[in-house]
Amino acid sequence: MRLISYAEHGSPDVLRLEDVPAPAPGPGQLLLRTEAVGVNFIETQLRGDTAPFPSPLPGRPSGDVVGRVEALGPDTGGARPGDRVVAFGVPAAYADQVVVDAGRTLAVPDSVDAATATALGSTAQTAWSVLDAARLGKDETVLVHAAAGAIGHLVTQLAKLRGAGRVIGTVSSPAKADFVRVHGADQVVDYSRPDWADRVRELTGGQGVDIVLDSVEGSVFHDGLRLLKPYGRLVYYGFAGAGGEVAKVSMTELLGLTYVVGTSLDAWTRAAPERVAETRRELVRLVTAGDLRVAVHARLPLADAAEAHRIIEGRSHLGRVVLVP
Repeated sequence: MRLISYAEHGSPDVLRLEDVPAPAPGPGQLLLRTEAVGVNFIETQLRGDTAPFPSPLPGRPSGDVVGRVEALGPDTGGARPGDRVVAFGVPAAYADQVVVDAGRTLAVPDSVDAATATALGSTAQTAWSVLDAARLGKDETVLVHAAAGAIGHLVTQLAKLRGAGRVIGTVSSPAKADFVRVHGADQVVDYSRPDWADRVRELTGGQGVDIVLDSVEGSVFHDGLRLLKPYGRLVYYGFAGAGGEVAKVSMTELLGLTYVVGTSLDAWTRAAPERVAETRRELVRLVTAGDLRVAVHARLPLADAAEAHRIIEGRSHLGRVVLVP
């Protein structure tokens, strides 16, 4: 079968298509025939060795995989050959076949397009978990950074569905503003401008916001912290703009009755398994019904994985970038 890997860190050009034997599922695992793979931003950082944690070699990018169950490993229940599922955090995901942990899958209706269904993996679940961490209350004002991204356009919609009074989306270029409005934002601000935080204050009548959802970090982190109202919460869940430097918070910055909480999908799934199971069912319902709209920016052949990474690194994409074997 075909698999994308890299033997050295560098530009997207280090990604290579190789022929390898099909993997075999172990205990508690499933073998899937891949229909589509959702490409996540973190994999571009790991490939380029710019993530704030080690990126071992050789590398085989992970991702969100939609596919049909072909085989079950020993002592694996809950699925049958032919079942259609999505799995998140799949290692060696850019491939014709993948092995996944059965506990990291959820059933996908045949009515949902494979590229759309990839969002039911890490991106939609992360979006929901971020709002849980924020303790979103009814009618609160939420600032969503990178609101045009694979997670951002979902969390913007979910914030409104879960009762937010106002959602302000930030974008890295004015060209993304209309897309963000169509996907639920009440106002849009270009965070590449040095006065972006002043624009948010203007939009809120000087009051600031109740919640900041920050997947960018870098230069926007401290300005976002200063935009919080008393008892406001900043949820830190990504570092797309960090450039390898992790933001640091002085305790004195929290004296204005503000909170910072960090979250990840793995932490959420460990901390609240019953909540996670309930959320997964609800996300499938929302996507199937069309109440949560998944934007797919590009569907590319598996062999074009390098181009998928270029699109994501170029920050021009609107929504999800997907590989289709």
